[in-house]
Amino acid sequence: MTPERKKENKQPFRQVLSNNLFLIGLCFSASPAFVIFPVLDAVRNQVSIFFEHTVGIGYVLEAAEFHYPFRRVAAVILLLFVCISVGMVFTVWVGDYVREKEAPKVRRKIKLMLYDKAKDLDLACYDNPEYYNEMVLAIAEVDKQIDRCIEFLSNLFAGLATFITTGIYFVRKDGPSILFAVGAFLLTFVFMQAYNKLSYRIRIARNPQERKREYVKRVFYLPDYAKEMRLNPDVSDILYREFDAANEEIINIEKRNAKKHFLYSFVANYIGNDFFCDVIYIAYLVLKATVWGTLSFSGLAILYHSFGRMKRSMRVFTDTYPFACESSLYIQKIRGFLEYESGITSEENLTPDDRAKDVHVRELSFSYQKTGEELLKKIDLDIRPGEKIALVGYNGAGKTTLVKLLMRLYDPDSGRIEMGGHDIKAYEPDSFRRSIGVVFQDFKIFAGTVAENVVMEPLQGGEEERIREALSDSGLLKRIDAMEQGLDSFLTTEIRDDGINLSGGEAQKLAIARVFYRNAGLMILDEPSSALDPIAEYQLNHAMLTATRDKTVIFISHRLSTTRIADRIIMLENGRVAEEGTHEELLALNGKYARMWQVQAGAYQ
Repeated sequence: MTPERKKENKQPFRQVLSNNLFLIGLCFSASPAFVIFPVLDAVRNQVSIFFEHTVGIGYVLEAAEFHYPFRRVAAVILLLFVCISVGMVFTVWVGDYVREKEAPKVRRKIKLMLYDKAKDLDLACYDNPEYYNEMVLAIAEVDKQIDRCIEFLSNLFAGLATFITTGIYFVRKDGPSILFAVGAFLLTFVFMQAYNKLSYRIRIARNPQERKREYVKRVFYLPDYAKEMRLNPDVSDILYREFDAANEEIINIEKRNAKKHFLYSFVANYIGNDFFCDVIYIAYLVLKATVWGTLSFSGLAILYHSFGRMKRSMRVFTDTYPFACESSLYIQKIRGFLEYESGITSEENLTPDDRAKDVHVRELSFSYQKTGEELLKKIDLDIRPGEKIALVGYNGAGKTTLVKLLMRLYDPDSGRIEMGGHDIKAYEPDSFRRSIGVVFQDFKIFAGTVAENVVMEPLQGGEEERIREALSDSGLLKRIDAMEQGLDSFLTTEIRDDGINLSGGEAQKLAIARVFYRNAGLMILDEPSSALDPIAEYQLNHAMLTATRDKTVIFISHRLSTTRIADRIIMLENGRVAEEGTHEELLALNGKYARMWQVQAGAYQ
């Protein structure tokens, strides 16, 4: 285990308390009843059990031994019956009504907080495998930790109720019995803490392998992979190997920790509880009753019976702190995720306008990993307002990385980017990104209506004309009008069985319609026609020129027929600007662009 991981597992009491109170506070803010009533019911239940099993049974045994009047005994039993019945009604109300009604509110609020934070995470977080693992674990654990939060509170207050009521009884009947409970408590406490820390380490060690198993599972059931799997059936052998390797590693992790796991559990659950209490303590009680004669047999019976409750209450205390420690480790991940602050901020918080933007790039360098090779190396670039720029180059040249920096999805390692006369760091990040219309080559169609997929925000009413115009410019309007529900047609079958799955070309046209709808001053299109046939590509190019007449446009394309409509072509190679000019100028230069053109020329002449 790394020193960092050891440090993470060692938590001070204040941190354990703070983390658990943090999640309790979130649950309470979403629904006070969700937190309060289960705790009240847990306390009521233990108090009820005390009066029924300790006071009630003790009284009956004493009545039998010392010949109390029947009427008096019957009255006590009837009173206990009425109180217990009322308590059971309360339990049913809490369990079947309050928790069932309030739990969805709590889960909804906390999950929405997580989702809201996830949408604002810096893209760099997704490039960090360790952080991504933490994020996945935080989201996956939230439901479980909400339940554990209520379980923790209920167990804590139930244990306190049991300890106080039974403890008072023991002090009155036989004070030394408390020492046996304390001994069992201390032994179990130490080993349960070790057991839970080991369980957490095992869970963390298994997490990467479980992600790998989940990936293999998704490949076999998601429609995205269905065609490839059937066309390349042998790829399943690779996946089987990955699945088997992940399982084998999980088994090895469990084997490496099995002996310690068993030892900690055995000492905590058997030696510290059953043997210590049920063997040693009963011997002490028998000695007091038969040899010393200081305890009646009814007292012996009720003390032993009640000591079982005392033992269990102490066992709850034994388990409660380690339980809280284990929860704290997971809550810390949830808390850290929610408290994450973006590294991409602005001190000036300027709001950009929607006019065509001039772009100036100076000495721009960037790498995704701070210690890795630079993908962009001291790039200088100037784009005039309204200019149409084509970025070309071989795969890995840095084209998509450059536009991500232009959108400030990442900050550069060095250099600067200016738009509209300001460093883009001066703009408020969200409003700056909204001022740019973009389609990436790996765009996604969301489960929602056609209109929602074009607008990409809640519909306010009155958008239909602009939506139809954007769809017309992208060449998809006729297809949408042919659908039974038109703009209200639901896309994908992820949520609804009657959803419509668009073809690759149709989906790309829909993504391009998003850019046309936004009508931003700067438009970025990454491979805008990669899934279109030549006729659709030709129509899109002309529609794009018309729709973006007064806009600054940057588009990336490997189809050099598309680059001919650009005012200027910039060719990147190995993270640098290799060539720059119009189509005709670069052909005349007879350099790298010209060679790319000659390879594709047969398709365009």
